[in-house]
Order: sequence, then C-alpha cells, then structure tokens
Amino acid sequence: MSKSLAGDAIAPNAYRLLWAGFMAILAAGVGFAIRGGIFDNWGGEFGFTGAELGAIGAAGFTGFCFGIIIGGIVVDKVGYGWLVAAAFLFHIASAIVTFMAMAPADAASMTKEALDLAKSNANMYLTVGMFLFAIANGTLEAVANPLVATLFPNNRTHYLNILHASWPAGLILGSALGWVLDDIYKIHWKMQLALYLIPTVLYGIMFLGQSFPKSEASEKGLSIGEMFKDVGLLGGAVVCFLLALFFGDLAKAAFPPGSPIPQYIGYAIGGVLLLGIGIITKFSIGSILLFVLFITHALVGAVELGTDGWIQNITGNILSSSEGKFLFVFTSAVMFGLRFCSHFIEKKLGMSPVAILLACAVLAFIGLNLTSMASTFVMALLALTVYGVGKTFFWPTMLAVASDRFPRSGAVAISIMGGIGMMSAGLVGSKGLGYFKDRYAGEEVAKADPALFEEYKAEQASKFLVFPDAYGLDGKKLGAAKDAKPRTAEQTKVVEADIRGDRRTLVTDSAIPATMAVIYLGLLIYFKSIGGYKALKIHEDPVGIAEA
Repeated sequence: MSKSLAGDAIAPNAYRLLWAGFMAILAAGVGFAIRGGIFDNWGGEFGFTGAELGAIGAAGFTGFCFGIIIGGIVVDKVGYGWLVAAAFLFHIASAIVTFMAMAPADAASMTKEALDLAKSNANMYLTVGMFLFAIANGTLEAVANPLVATLFPNNRTHYLNILHASWPAGLILGSALGWVLDDIYKIHWKMQLALYLIPTVLYGIMFLGQSFPKSEASEKGLSIGEMFKDVGLLGGAVVCFLLALFFGDLAKAAFPPGSPIPQYIGYAIGGVLLLGIGIITKFSIGSILLFVLFITHALVGAVELGTDGWIQNITGNILSSSEGKFLFVFTSAVMFGLRFCSHFIEKKLGMSPVAILLACAVLAFIGLNLTSMASTFVMALLALTVYGVGKTFFWPTMLAVASDRFPRSGAVAISIMGGIGMMSAGLVGSKGLGYFKDRYAGEEVAKADPALFEEYKAEQASKFLVFPDAYGLDGKKLGAAKDAKPRTAEQTKVVEADIRGDRRTLVTDSAIPATMAVIYLGLLIYFKSIGGYKALKIHEDPVGIAEA
C-alpha cells in the first residue's frame, strides 16, 4: 500500500471517489424511496394484494444479489470503470421497462380474462424493472464498498458509514419528493419515479475518467480461489440457500400452482452453485466467524431494508399517508446524521464495531414494538426515532467488520455479504412482511365480521416459506374503503381491522433484531476472549484459519 495521503486516504483522488460512490448509492436510495411511496398507487391502479406488491418489491432486492456478487468477484479483474458503466446502463433500462406498465384505459368494459392479462403484464413489467434497478444498485455497491475499504484501510467503519449515509440521504430526497408530488400535487407515479435518473447522471459524471486503486488481496496477486477460501462451504451455503429460494420462485411460472417441483429446481441450482464454490476453494470449510456474519447480515437485510420497503405504507395506514411519509423522512434524517458520527462513537466512546451493532439491535427491537403501539403522531415520532437510531449502523458496520477481519478475501466477502443482505431483504423481509400484513389483516377482519371477510377476501392466498397459506384483503376493495368519504360502517370495520393487522406485523418484525442482539452479544464475548477486536492484515492471518 502506498503511504497515507490526506489524512486517512491512500490515493490523491480518494475523496472524489468516496463522493462519487456516495452519489451512486444516493441514486439507489431515491429510487427505492419513491417506489416504496407508490406501492399504494400500484395496488389501487392494478389491484395488487399486499403479497403481490411484496413480491414485486422483492425483485428490487434479489437482483441486487446478482449485481454485487458477480461484480465483487470480477471487480479486481475487469476494473471499477467497466462496472460503473454497466450499472449506469442498467439504471436507464430499469426506467424504460417500468414505464411500460399500463393500467387498462376502460376497465369497466373489459372481461375478467382481459383484466387478469393486463394485471399480469403490469406485474411483469414492474417486477423486471425492479430487478434491473436492483442489479444496477448491486453492481455499484460491488464497486463502492471495496473501493472505500481500500482507500481508507485504517478507518473503515467511519468511511463506510459516510459512504452509506448516502442511502438515507436518498430516502429523504425520494420520500420528500413523493410526499409533495404524490400526496399534494397528485403527479403520476411514472413522473415521480423518473427523478432517480438525475443522481444517476451525476454519479456517471463523477466517476468519469478516474483512476482506481487495487485491494490488498489484489496487490498480493491472490487468485479467486484464494479469495474465496474464507467464504468456503459454510459461507457458500448461506448464499446458495437464498439463491435456491430465488430460482425456485422464478420457476413457479412454468408449473401449476402448489407444485413442489419449482422449489426442487431451486435447490438443485443452489446445490450446483455450492459444489462450484467447493471446487474453487478445494472444498475449504471456510471461517465460522464469517459464516455467522453472513447469517446475521441476512437478518440485517430483512429488518432494515425489508422493513424500509413497507414502513411508509404501514405507518401511513395507522396514521395517514402524509404522516407516514413524514415519519419515514424523519427517521432517514436521523440515520443520515448519525452515520457521520461512527468515528466519535468508536474512538471517543470506546465502543468496538460489534458493541455498536449490539446496541443498535436492542434499540431496533424496542423501536419496532413501540411503533406497533403508536396511536398519535407524536408517539409514532418517538418510536420511529428509537427504531431509526437502531438501524443506523447495521449495514456499513457489518461490511467494515468483514473487511477488517478477512483482508485476504478482497472484495469477495463484503460483496457476498451485501448480496446476502439484499437477497434476504427481498425473499424474507419484503415478502415476509407482505405475507404477515395480508395474514393479520385477514384474521382481524374475519374476527370482527366473518361475512365481511368473505366479501373483502383476496382471490388468491398469500404464501411465505413454511408458514400456512393465508388470505389477505383485495387491494382494490381495501383501497376503495380507505378512500371513501364518508365511510360506511362496514368500510370502517375493514379499515380498522387492517390497522390492527399492521400493528401485529410490526411486533412480528421485531423478532429479527431480537435475534440479532443475541448473536452480537455472542460475538462480543468471543472477541473479548481473544484479546479484543482489531483489524487484521493479510500477513497476520496468511492461511485464513485464525477464526475458522
């Protein structure tokens, strides 16, 4: 490594590259927030259920996995610049495909078959558009995360948190724009969504013509197989399991509903990919610590990004749409500000990255439970502030820990970790919250009035992993009940039951950070037993087995 320049940096253009990466992730945040704010538009315009919207939202996470993992594997070989160019093109393609989703112009005169076809086509365009958007975001993180970890090797937690402060900044901008354009001026959702193309053009300009450093692993000339050894079969099993779920879902379109064959296909593909990792690493078991970090980051993705995808909708349902958007903007502002403070917390307060993560998990658990009980704007503001503080440091600090402890993996370990987090956000977080939102709303309406439930029940059951099939509420009928002024007694009963279902959904969601807190406590005890947490260099762990 070259001598440190400009304080912590090891390259003269380090800070320009840092802010270019910041702008790239900001573009992802703007698009994500606007999409989250227009879920209700899609539900009303196309008649999607919560589970269907959750599945569309899931594509906005799963594609990320492919972008970041493939990008992380090849980034040191093909160069950062080519990946930035590919991500830029994927962002443009995402907008084009998404805008092809069209609602029928004269739905009243169309047959049920024609309406179902129109809905299916809209679902396809929105899902593919989400997937392309996610690939672009994943490819950019495959560039930005290892780039910043390489540029600032002595203070990774601080600078990775600064890099990822761009995410809540994007959420703030996207949510604020959605709040004004959607709730106040009623601008069509396509015009709102197009706004993420502005930071897309800016990050393209900022990266243009820049030179990039190499990671420590790349400088040492390590092969892909050597970089993968710490991941090994244990870490590979985590990502291959999630990929098996993804490919199983993808195959469902070719088989009758309820057929187990698609999931068998998914597991077969996952097994082949795991075998490939075994061959590349000469069947290295991998690091137990990295395996635990991968599992934990799957939970991070589910609770942070999965919840972020629904939280505007849920809090907006409990209170009002505009209040839900304001609360989301506020908690994102809390995240943005605090991510510039990780250096103070780590260095001045003496908290290790793992101790920071433990405190965050406890706060996230408390915050989600408090939010589930909120009935006024002030109470919701306090509850979501606690939750916002809790989720602030999860993602970048987890990446910093993996980069600190596994230097020989180069971009591979943190790229796979990011892919696992996003894949879990889509397959577990977004889909899971959509399922429980449907399930609990249906249960609450059925308890209040079984006949009313039959009237409002969705045509198809919602499904999620091993949980029993559950019937939610028809998206169009629920939307009409919410919009009715004044509401009938039956409509009021449905809306109130739907709110109770949302409260139960948040309580269920809080089990994830509770589990994370237990894991972080175990890691804290582990590091204390080996003399404390510190960043490693390749020469300190030449064979990668110190934590196997």
